[in-house]
Amino acid sequence: MKRMANRRTILLTAGVGAVAAAAGAVAAQPEDIRGAVTFEGGAAVPKGHLEIYLEDPAIRDNARRRSAATRITSDGASKAVAFSLSPPASPAASQTLRIVARLERADGWLMARGSAQVEAGSPVNIVLNAVMY
Repeated sequence: MKRMANRRTILLTAGVGAVAAAAGAVAAQPEDIRGAVTFEGGAAVPKGHLEIYLEDPAIRDNARRRSAATRITSDGASKAVAFSLSPPASPAASQTLRIVARLERADGWLMARGSAQVEAGSPVNIVLNAVMY
């Protein structure tokens, strides 16, 4: 004797399938790139605005060279400033991808700059070097 599927069984099966599909889509997303910015000589990061962005020097078009940017305010008291960036949307990221950090005063004057190569799965440490004019 065959038993007919009732409404509860059908809804439960559909719900489990939906949860599994959503979990697979979330797991497929790449992890954020995390790291910290420090100042040369172990000094506190000066007061100003930190602009941190991904840059691919292999791309010749300056408009498309930068991607995924964040802006953080430094209070001048911290020795390290943590950051997080979303990785580029393209599935084939370049091997030359790097993270650049620029520290600017409130008036826009560049105070320090630093960069580091991006390595998948490991935190990035960027050391800012003072800019000489």
